[in-house]
Amino acid sequence: MIDEWVKKIKENTDPGSLGMILVHNGIVRGTSKDGRPVKGMKLSYDKEALESCVNRLEGIEGIAGIKAWINHGALNAGDNIMYLLVAGRFRTDVLPVLQELLSTIKNKIVTEEEVMLDEK
Repeated sequence: MIDEWVKKIKENTDPGSLGMILVHNGIVRGTSKDGRPVKGMKLSYDKEALESCVNRLEGIEGIAGIKAWINHGALNAGDNIMYLLVAGRFRTDVLPVLQELLSTIKNKIVTEEEVMLDEK
């Protein structure tokens, strides 16, 4: 998926406005933040809110394109939670947009996130 996204961005973007492609791959950790073993998690999200957020952020000057995929349902430790890609002109354009996208997803777009502890 990531390779396809990168290829499409490069093919469809003027090289003069593409200096960085930043990718984020969120993964279900095998331990909770407090160190307890995790079996997996349940996740759901608002697809329309994600699309709206991506469209809004793509309109920022210096951004050439954004791609986002979020997994959903029952996930196991080691499964991919999300892939995000932000492409743009300069690092100073791309980094803050990726940070805003990730923060918005975690705080407003994810509608359910339940960690399932491994009680062995």
